[in-house]
Amino acid sequence: MASLPPDSDQVLVEANGSTRTLILNRPRQLNALSSAMIMGLLKCFTAYERDDGVKLLIMKGKGRAFCAGGDVAAVVLSIKEDSWKYGADFFRNEFLLNYIIATYGKPQVSLLAGIVMGGGAGVSLHGKFRVATENTVFAMPETALGLFPDIGASYFLSRLPGFYGEYVALAGARLDGAEMLACGLATHFVHSNRLPLLEESLKRVDTSESFAVCGIIDQFSQQPSLKENSSLNRLEIINKCFSKRTVEEIISALEQEASNLADEWVAATIQSLKKASPTSLKISLRSIREGRTQTVGECLRREYRMVCHVVRGDFSRDFFEGCRAILIDKDRNPKWVPPRLEQVHDEVVEKYFSKVDDPQWEDLNLPTRQANNSHGRILVPKL
Repeated sequence: MASLPPDSDQVLVEANGSTRTLILNRPRQLNALSSAMIMGLLKCFTAYERDDGVKLLIMKGKGRAFCAGGDVAAVVLSIKEDSWKYGADFFRNEFLLNYIIATYGKPQVSLLAGIVMGGGAGVSLHGKFRVATENTVFAMPETALGLFPDIGASYFLSRLPGFYGEYVALAGARLDGAEMLACGLATHFVHSNRLPLLEESLKRVDTSESFAVCGIIDQFSQQPSLKENSSLNRLEIINKCFSKRTVEEIISALEQEASNLADEWVAATIQSLKKASPTSLKISLRSIREGRTQTVGECLRREYRMVCHVVRGDFSRDFFEGCRAILIDKDRNPKWVPPRLEQVHDEVVEKYFSKVDDPQWEDLNLPTRQANNSHGRILVPKL
């Protein structure tokens, strides 16, 4: 096993014939993506795409998580010490990696054991095959941090059944492996005790034919049933409420449901929305709605504009406050400004989608790619 200099040992590379296994190796930090990891992964993906000797990529995490997200606490501390440019560069490289994965010419199999959140979803869900297990926990928890679901999430969440993507994005909902498979975020479900056998079989692959790779994973996969309390069993309520035009109307519709039926899920969803940053909720809803009609590249470019406004603190400092409350001081009591949804005006929301007015800033420049595999990647099942 060898690591890539100069990125220390945060990304390990294992070579088996024409298969390369990329191992995210920060287990104590739940494999949160550092800048060094992102650069290491970029080097790997770029080099292996050109290498005819490499046919298949496997990605997994060391320890009990696949990847808990981007290391945003480090980003926030660096912005405070240095400047917003550090944060912008971090997200620029991360989004470039997301785009390369989404348009990659060779199959990638992500073994989603344990936690898959935020940036961890970005380095896996854009790939061809996503294997969930009974231990998988997926979420895009950004609205609780004063951020929004980025890493191209407005592309893949907007393509989930009905208005399920709006629910997952705004409420920061946690999904298990069965739910990921049922809604299309995962392509396969394999019991965790069979993952080592699957991995061994994949390491013997000598083809980039997706059909052949899929056939191997199919041999180990199963069809799990949804738990009774699954949010996917409430898709009718989700579609009714989360299809509303504004966040205020979504919450009002949920409160109407709560008055008609005693459902813990409805109460918990309302509570999640009321704890989140009002600014984050509004820009997230707009982002998902725009994502429905955009390519993955267009989503990433737009999200890059949004995230630059966030890290610069142009219209709100909620991202810094959310990271303080949840990740740094951990008092879990963020003070959002403004604190109420009705105080977040449409004109301010609109500004997040505009170019950044700074001579040092430029739009996200994505490379022209020959093999664009991004379309139709999320398979929406009939639920």
